[in-house]
Amino acid sequence: MTYNLSPHIRVRSGIYHFVRRVPADLQQHYRSDRVSISLRTRSTNAAYRSAMSINQRLDDYWHGLRLQKMAVPALHLVIDGEADVTDNNPTMMEAVDSYLLLKKDKQSPTFIRAAKRNGRYVAEALGNRPITSYSSSDAATFRDHLFEKGLSLGSVKRIFGSVRSIINLVMREHGIEGSNAFARTYMPDRDDSQDRLPIPQDKMNILQKACQETDDEMRWLIALISDTGMRLSEAVGLHKDDIFLEGPIPHIVVKTHPWRRLKTKSSARHITLVGTSLWAARRLLEHGNDYAFPRYCDGQTCNANSASAALNKW
Repeated sequence: MTYNLSPHIRVRSGIYHFVRRVPADLQQHYRSDRVSISLRTRSTNAAYRSAMSINQRLDDYWHGLRLQKMAVPALHLVIDGEADVTDNNPTMMEAVDSYLLLKKDKQSPTFIRAAKRNGRYVAEALGNRPITSYSSSDAATFRDHLFEKGLSLGSVKRIFGSVRSIINLVMREHGIEGSNAFARTYMPDRDDSQDRLPIPQDKMNILQKACQETDDEMRWLIALISDTGMRLSEAVGLHKDDIFLEGPIPHIVVKTHPWRRLKTKSSARHITLVGTSLWAARRLLEHGNDYAFPRYCDGQTCNANSASAALNKW
């Protein structure tokens, strides 16, 4: 049985195929008037990803064939002798270094790690080449490579966003003409995110009771976020001046600090302290350090990842 699924995709006996008609002006390059390729999958999501990648590669290839037929523009202006065709533009990893240098006022360990990691992903999948040498086909290959590694759609989009930002900024700073190959890469519409279910209240009560019984810095951190909904990094980066227990409504002021940025501008807010979080805030102020959690925040850096790793061991 054969039936249509969408443009360029067909299902034959349960197997997806890519089918596209060859443009009339390019049919002399083909033995058939259409391209037909088995995608070798029964998965709709996998078929869409493969088909979009093949489609982009065909568009690039056909564009190249058409350019070959054109006369070279401004050929009369070309000087005699062999032209220097070496691409001296920054490579992917050089672009990462340049990007981090330009963004030095916003750097945090997490920001630096993410930029270097995402640049390394590109270099490993496509080669550490000049950023202008990547094509839209390369970007599609990189997207498929990330999906094959098991990354979710959200993670792939974040990586592409980082790579786009790196290349865009470096191209502007170096006066490089051209387009960013990673700017308009197709992303499939797939729902592979995992919903995080709330902790049942009975288990939350047990956890909060255990925090009060153990009564140490790590348990104060858990207790503080349990009734406030704060992000871990927000709590770890608190200064004691951010905690207000006097007055009719005890609360915490979440704001940007030199040692800890906020995820978004709207993350700056006041949070009322109640229940176990109020107990934790009182315990924090009873100790003399200026920082709520000096083990992970010293006024220079805020290491929420270390706090997370330590909490996961409990």
